[in-house]
Amino acid sequence: MKAVPGHKTDIKDSEWLADLLRHGLLRASFIPPKPIRDLRDLVRHRKTLVRHRAQAINRVQKVLETANIKLSSVACDVLGASGRDMLDAMLAGIGDAETLAGLARGRLRPKIPALREALDGRVEATHRLLLRQLLDVIDFLQGQIDAISTDIDARLVPHEKLLMRLMQIPGLGPLAAAAILAEIGTDMTCFPSAKHLASWAGVAPGNKQSGGKRLKAHANKGNTHLRAVLAEVVWVISHTKDNYLSAQYHRLAHRIGKKKAIVAVSHSLVTIIYHLFQDNEDYHELGSHYFETLDTTRQRDTAVRRLQALGYKVSLEEITEVSA
Repeated sequence: MKAVPGHKTDIKDSEWLADLLRHGLLRASFIPPKPIRDLRDLVRHRKTLVRHRAQAINRVQKVLETANIKLSSVACDVLGASGRDMLDAMLAGIGDAETLAGLARGRLRPKIPALREALDGRVEATHRLLLRQLLDVIDFLQGQIDAISTDIDARLVPHEKLLMRLMQIPGLGPLAAAAILAEIGTDMTCFPSAKHLASWAGVAPGNKQSGGKRLKAHANKGNTHLRAVLAEVVWVISHTKDNYLSAQYHRLAHRIGKKKAIVAVSHSLVTIIYHLFQDNEDYHELGSHYFETLDTTRQRDTAVRRLQALGYKVSLEEITEVSA
């Protein structure tokens, strides 16, 4: 697409692009159909609302900290059932730590002594005003999230089978599946291969060569929304066990680091998703021991070298299975 170097202007660039388009030399961008574009807008907007809600919750914790209330150090969720009752009591003018700690429910009941110390602060009128407004904002955002989630669920009904197929992948939940579907659509014929989809998503390896040598290169920017969702899914997968993707992540993270391993496994994940949609097949789990059985000779030699380094003399004898 780049024109010949020289005195370039926006007008000359426009003329050059128009001439290329006239001769069919420009590759069309991926534009999903209207229903998928609408679903994409809703999913992205929901993520924005969730981000704003998280920011408001962080502000609530900051206000509590300024009032010397250390509720977040005891309760995992400040806005849970117990935490919301305590905040409502503070807004009502109750400042006694014993009374506030008595509002604890469920698993917080055994932590009442710690809650007494955490709730021993000074909540002033300014703190109550800020808390009241922030809680109103959080309630409003939660209502907006619930409303848009209902609309998203209604639009996902025709794609329920594809969503169920996506959720067969370990670590991939309903929200992530909806986000992936909204970004890439359901028709994989727009991408000639899984490599094209990975490049469009921004998880393909960089390609930079000079003088016959392949140099270090970063992956392209790609679709930042899809790339973020894939990274979140891979991070969840890294905390699971007994599956191929988790084994791949830990195998790579040990050698190249966690961040690069996330991008590499994201590439594998988007390749799997491409074939699930393109081939209309269910997910097939290779298992956590796939890499160990992939090259038995290398695994054997590595084990022998480790034992020899520890001072052992190793002799190997192959076990022949006897059929009954």
